[in-house]
Amino acid sequence: ELRRISGVGVMECKKALQATGGDLEQALKLLREQGMQVAAKKATRVANEGRIESYVHFNGKMGVLVEVNCETDFVARTENFIGFCRDLAVHIGAMMPEYVSSADVPAERLEEEKDILMKQLEGSGKPKDIIEKIVEGRLSKFYGETCLLDQVWFHDESLGTVSAVLNDLVGRIGENIVINRFSRFSIGS
Repeated sequence: ELRRISGVGVMECKKALQATGGDLEQALKLLREQGMQVAAKKATRVANEGRIESYVHFNGKMGVLVEVNCETDFVARTENFIGFCRDLAVHIGAMMPEYVSSADVPAERLEEEKDILMKQLEGSGKPKDIIEKIVEGRLSKFYGETCLLDQVWFHDESLGTVSAVLNDLVGRIGENIVINRFSRFSIGS
């Protein structure tokens, strides 16, 4: 059952179940945590294979192209990888991110956003250090709206952010996976 849910190998599932005393929920949580650790180790490896996935909405008025890279052509052809790419294209169509990650946000755009937030709070009478913390919190929200990796996964919010889903996939597949770029097209914009 754990293997079916997680997609992880039989031996890893057995070890996780033994470590958690047979508790399926805890074993699944343990496997996800281990997947995050594996993803961090794999992040430095070169990902120069992959696929370009597309999604066109049923009415033909919106479409998405996304490039997702992995380390080997073998992984690029697996059901898990292809499924993730397809779901990611739909997510991009629905959630309309502007950037892949917060590192991609141009400095000018970030400064402009900070200025707007600071001006909104100027007359509030709050101390400067409190205003700065509020601005930090609102910038996190800004990233969550505009940066793909910081957005909550459209298909199942309980899985967390796109970054968490990606790290989980890296842990299950065992290769570095990188969302390289995307384009979203819509009629009239």
